[in-house]
Amino acid sequence: MHDRERSEKTEGERAILVSVLLPGQVYESDPLNELEGLATTSGAIVVGGMTQRRETPSPNAYLGTGKVEELAILVDHFKADVVFFDNDLAPNQTRNLEKAIGVKVLDRTELILDIFSTHAQTYESRLAVELAQLEYSLPRLKRMWTHLSRMKMGVGMRGPGEKQLETDRRLVEKRIHDLKTELSEFERRKERQVASRRDRMTVSLVGYTNAGKSTLMNNLTDAQVLAEDKLFATLDTRTRRWQLPNWGPVLLSDTVGFIRNLPHRLIASFKATLEEANQADLLIHVCDGSNPAVRDQISSVYEVLKEIGIEEKDTLLAINKTDVEGSDAYVQSVLNRYPNAIPISAYTSDGLDAFAHAVSDALSRSFKEIDIETGVDNGRMIAYCSAHGDVLSTSYSDDKVTIHCRMPQRFLGRINDPTVTIRNRRDIGSLEELKEGITASETNNGPAPNAELHETVAEDIATEDVA
Repeated sequence: MHDRERSEKTEGERAILVSVLLPGQVYESDPLNELEGLATTSGAIVVGGMTQRRETPSPNAYLGTGKVEELAILVDHFKADVVFFDNDLAPNQTRNLEKAIGVKVLDRTELILDIFSTHAQTYESRLAVELAQLEYSLPRLKRMWTHLSRMKMGVGMRGPGEKQLETDRRLVEKRIHDLKTELSEFERRKERQVASRRDRMTVSLVGYTNAGKSTLMNNLTDAQVLAEDKLFATLDTRTRRWQLPNWGPVLLSDTVGFIRNLPHRLIASFKATLEEANQADLLIHVCDGSNPAVRDQISSVYEVLKEIGIEEKDTLLAINKTDVEGSDAYVQSVLNRYPNAIPISAYTSDGLDAFAHAVSDALSRSFKEIDIETGVDNGRMIAYCSAHGDVLSTSYSDDKVTIHCRMPQRFLGRINDPTVTIRNRRDIGSLEELKEGITASETNNGPAPNAELHETVAEDIATEDVA
């Protein structure tokens, strides 16, 4: 319900921002802030903005008639080249708006797709973006041919616009099929690649876009991946070796950032890229502790994780950017809601020691401290313990060897040698009892060791839905 003037620059398209606030939407800060970040990342110069509260979107132009007229005046006043909506528009709504205000209109999904296409670096990510763009544009092809006439000359003699539209539709559908086929091969290859690392513990960074995941990865592993103060600076997964204190080497992966109302087409297209997070032993959810909407962002990330089926995986919440001036109140707000979260600064390294210990403790939850007794001539079993566990001590008695080690449950479950005796150091039990929970730990359906975090986030989302 307000207009805002902004500083002008000399390059880039001049943009007006628009957001329609519907019932149930709650913003802890300016509702146009995130859209402004998206617009700036795309290279546009934001010169003004407006919002409107409505019970339901207008079927013709999403905005009400009066607001459409007001938007036209704003566009003319600021000599704008483009209007960005923070909502998803139907093809007819976009067409009617462009006709009314005289400049091009892009909705939230189209803007995000444009940013992804600019930042995609690898062949795989470019294919994923192209697929999402084509699936988005397919129902909108009609708008591209409104400049061509339709000569009504009877059945079978339709005008060139409609003929070209049908030709384009067939070409786009064929290209979509080809892209899905190629990306399916990438997906299978990625699954094999990730599966080949199952002898190593893996940790995956997830979180809202621009939360500082790449900066944290660079600090922990000296990976030198691109880290910029921009939305969606990272679209390609990077995996590096992290020497975790008091633990040893683990594999740390950086993933594409999430965002509120992330287009479903992008989630599907980037399924192969998200395979690292899907197969990880531990997720580190990095949130931006300097952002007023940090709790909303935490909920948004959880929603995306739920959509890709990994919301119950063991997760550690890290509150980043605690070094930013004015972040104390937001960080405390998160800690009040999620008391087990770890405050850190990936930029200054503050809190990273406590963070590393928290990661070690989280990984240890899936380990068993055991004694494995076997014959001294069972070299295969001795090598297996060294390869898949942390051997703490070895003792010999007659023709037997006892190996005291820590081993992940999933590797423990693969021991089927009848000549091997396994005892749990913590609470003595049978091999069958030690193997309990292995199925749950190897799938995404078992209870998360830190279920409190997931339950709390789910409660927040349910509360927002009721509101």
